[in-house]
Amino acid sequence: MLELAGIIILGILAQWFAWKFKIPAILPLILIGLFVGPIATELSEDGTKWIEPIWNGEEGLFPGESLFYFVSLAISIILFEGGLTLKLSEIKNVGPVITKLITLGSLVTFVGAGMAAHFIFDFSWEISALFSALIIVTGPTVITPILRNIPLKKDVSAVLKWEGILIDPIGALVAVLVFEFISVGGGGEFTKTALIEFGKIVLFGSTFGFTFAHAMNFIINKKWVPHYLLNVFALAAVLGVFVLSDSFAHESGLLAVVVMGMVLGNSNSPYLKELLYFKESLSVLLISILFILLAANINMSDLLLIYNWETALLFGIVILIIRPLGVFLSTYKSKLQLNEKLFISWVGPRGIVAAGIASLFGLKLARNGVAGAEYITPLVFTIVLGTVLLNATTARLFAKIVGVFLKKSEGILIVGASHVSQIIGLYLESHDRHVVLIDSNQTNISKAKEKGLEAFSTNIYSETLTDNIELNDVGYLMALTGNSDINKYAINKFGKQFGENGAFRLVSPDEMNDTSNNPKEGLFSHIDDYASLTETARLYPIIHEFKLESKEHYQELIEFTNADKDIIPLFIKDIHGELEIISSYNKDTFIIEKGYELVYLGKPIDLNIN
Repeated sequence: MLELAGIIILGILAQWFAWKFKIPAILPLILIGLFVGPIATELSEDGTKWIEPIWNGEEGLFPGESLFYFVSLAISIILFEGGLTLKLSEIKNVGPVITKLITLGSLVTFVGAGMAAHFIFDFSWEISALFSALIIVTGPTVITPILRNIPLKKDVSAVLKWEGILIDPIGALVAVLVFEFISVGGGGEFTKTALIEFGKIVLFGSTFGFTFAHAMNFIINKKWVPHYLLNVFALAAVLGVFVLSDSFAHESGLLAVVVMGMVLGNSNSPYLKELLYFKESLSVLLISILFILLAANINMSDLLLIYNWETALLFGIVILIIRPLGVFLSTYKSKLQLNEKLFISWVGPRGIVAAGIASLFGLKLARNGVAGAEYITPLVFTIVLGTVLLNATTARLFAKIVGVFLKKSEGILIVGASHVSQIIGLYLESHDRHVVLIDSNQTNISKAKEKGLEAFSTNIYSETLTDNIELNDVGYLMALTGNSDINKYAINKFGKQFGENGAFRLVSPDEMNDTSNNPKEGLFSHIDDYASLTETARLYPIIHEFKLESKEHYQELIEFTNADKDIIPLFIKDIHGELEIISSYNKDTFIIEKGYELVYLGKPIDLNIN
């Protein structure tokens, strides 16, 4: 009981430590697992581990085959949660680079790492192929914490994010197929049986996943399951599909849950967000337990197996040759610059799928007496731990060295995706500013996306906004909702993270009627709130530009616009096309020269002020 409680407590403490110091949680989790496992044998008086997943095969926390079963079920839930996040609409927009990275890049890793393992360690081709299949994946749970606090161009962060999400199930499937090839034997029968198993895995995995996803969506939408049972019902359904598919085709359950998650993630179920939040929490707990268990299950003899120059050579080849080769081949003739390709080549940490499946398959093959199988788990853990440690400590510095680190975040986050926010967002996008709109109103989000704007449906009170690495180039925050409390909350909570260059909000109706109360973060005009801005946008949904002659000309023009309720000043545009947001608090502090322009919303100004 003490060991079980200890694993959970240590796991959550490791997650908190990772959050506090902005590092991937996998790093402290593996280190804790190694400390209470193989390292503890050197510290304890009787030479035993402080946490022993399996002892003498039939004793410990998970005697016999039970550890394998737990690992399989845990990975199925984690992969299902990953499948829920895959939106087909977003995949279409990530570009050919992503497609090549998850296909050509995976092939380069599979072939290159397999050859390296074969010739360096003298493994059989089958074991070498299993090792290379396991290190294909670059998990999003590892990449996200690394990139979250590095301001990068949207294209670079998007490539790394989507590669990590999409490659997880691909790497898992390839590893499953290679494992099946090894398990079924050799000779001519080897190829024939393996191809049959391959077909069965794909057929049953995709069929069960697709069918049960639609069945579950139908049951939920019909409200045949009470709300308080919804999350646990979904959990039971995922485990049931995994086990059922696996019983028809061995190891097809992983593919089934990924497909199930993808289908549900792209459905119109109103309960999708609730399911995703529950699965995210469950995944955090399972990842915490899983990594400590798997690392603790490694023996000191396993670590000594790879304590040699061959391991260092293999790690160097994977990081310095194979990863860059796959990235440069995949990005050939793309719009990415050389420095961006170099950064993507450097950031390729491996994650939970690699470590989890490696432990599962490595232990199974070692028990079956397959030569070289005892190397799989410690070698893959070395690649996982090494890449995470390397990228977590050097990614920010490397970004500065190669010149992809944004010195100034020019992106703009607009809270509220109403009609007027869409008008302003389109104008900013036309001037090469990265604009992101967020709103909890799905109709507003859909309309914004139809106009080509980047928009996310999210709750401003949710913590998920801070985890979105596609916002790491945002330096301006504009709160444009009709709710004054939400606008103030957005400024207070996200102003420091997303508004380092400026955080603004619309004035409230009370502030608008009180000339002595002009907030420092007031946006555009002290005499225009959401209602007046919306009405002006309804009557005159056009943004105009008016040439300025001097600062005095600008000040006179502002007085003129203040007297006309159908004109609202928004920005100052300099001679280079750069935009400055007008604040109601400091609208007279701009440097104005001849050739600058006043950008405003409303009816055209037909009065030439000299």
